[in-house]
Amino acid sequence: MTYHPVPYRPARLPAAEGLAQAAALRQRMEARRSVRMFSPDPVPERAVLDAIAVAATAPSGAHQQPWTFVLVTDPAVRRRIREAAEAEERISYDGRLGDAWLDALRPLGTDAVKPHLTEAPYLIVVFQQRFALDDDGGVRKHYYVDESVGIAVGMLLTALHVAGLAALTHTPSPMRFLGELLGRPRNEKAFAVIPVGPRPPTASRRKPLDEVLVRI
Repeated sequence: MTYHPVPYRPARLPAAEGLAQAAALRQRMEARRSVRMFSPDPVPERAVLDAIAVAATAPSGAHQQPWTFVLVTDPAVRRRIREAAEAEERISYDGRLGDAWLDALRPLGTDAVKPHLTEAPYLIVVFQQRFALDDDGGVRKHYYVDESVGIAVGMLLTALHVAGLAALTHTPSPMRFLGELLGRPRNEKAFAVIPVGPRPPTASRRKPLDEVLVRI
């Protein structure tokens, strides 16, 4: 993709308005949760598409935008994804994860059964483009792919929450089956599966600011 810089002249917010908007966003994000149980109630697709568009505004190494978002609504495809994911998860929970990781997961009550993959009305499968494929068959390396796609996923989760939707970052390992099931090209590697649905009435404690902030 050819780089064409464009003028950027954003309006500067008055300090009071900036503070108010920052406080309002913090308050909204305090209510964000990762959930594993979804209602099948319908969700406006426009809200999900807008959230993906927000994710695609993320910064990326060399402005290469190395991401693909696959929106899966077909129930049959979601069922196949769930079956393949659960097959990998059974192997993981039977020993591949190791005792320390299983001990960390135990308080959450998770196991190899992943109903959210078929209960949520949408799945967003995020792929990272490890390299670019040119029309003539050539390849070009992408840089800072993990960092770029990770930022995009964070922005996606934020946008979904602001739209009043719930989501979960699900990463069955290994995830090679996702590229095969969804027919993705060889330069793409699955990064995360994100079920999206209506926000449920659940809550859990997160660390307060003074436990995660270091001032120097």
